Amino acid sequence: MQLTKKLLTVAVATAMLSSCATDDMAKNTKIAAAIGATVGAVIGHQVDHESGRFMGAAIGAVTGAVIGNYMDEQENTLDNELKAEQESKEIVLDRVDKKTIRLRLSSEVSFDVNSANLKPSFDKSLQRLVGVFSKYDKTIIHVVGFTDSSGSDVYNQKLSEQRSTSVVNFFKSKGVIAERLKIEGRGEQSPIASNDTAAGRASNRRVEIYVVAVEEGKEDESMESPEV
Repeated sequence: MQLTKKLLTVAVATAMLSSCATDDMAKNTKIAAAIGATVGAVIGHQVDHESGRFMGAAIGAVTGAVIGNYMDEQENTLDNELKAEQESKEIVLDRVDKKTIRLRLSSEVSFDVNSANLKPSFDKSLQRLVGVFSKYDKTIIHVVGFTDSSGSDVYNQKLSEQRSTSVVNFFKSKGVIAERLKIEGRGEQSPIASNDTAAGRASNRRVEIYVVAVEEGKEDESMESPEV
């Protein structure tokens, strides 16, 4: 119903523009631009929250011709902003493909064992991420939680989801729009080290952030769960 009312408003505004005197071209141009922005906001800002399917261009998109450069620039910015975290192994940054950047957050500095509460000492690092995400806003941000193999499958799955939720809530609190954020927990799936050692289990307890560019004409792809 709300969408219908908005579209009717746009239609009325368009009719008014058509009736304006043709000699006032500058005024007409400004009105047309405003109507165009309204149409984009009404039609583009649609996301099917049940399926996660991207319904339009609310977030904005990058053309295929420049998507590589767009993500290259973002990767370089992240690299510069996170030099200290990378040197201390608190965050590992790598490029998955042309459209995707991965950030692996160490649980040793982000969460206490068996806790989904973010450590306050990690806030500054997460705030740096927010700054970059705000600058490069034509992306979907997938936050995926993982655990080691200690505990039951059910417990591990729940903890991994809670940890990814904590990171997403932090991003939201700092102004990243909800439509860009996806939460996922994978429990003890996809270990990156052996669970037979304490060091290996520590590595497996992690949160990974996948920054995926929204490509024009392929917007739905950015909403798909990332390959790990």
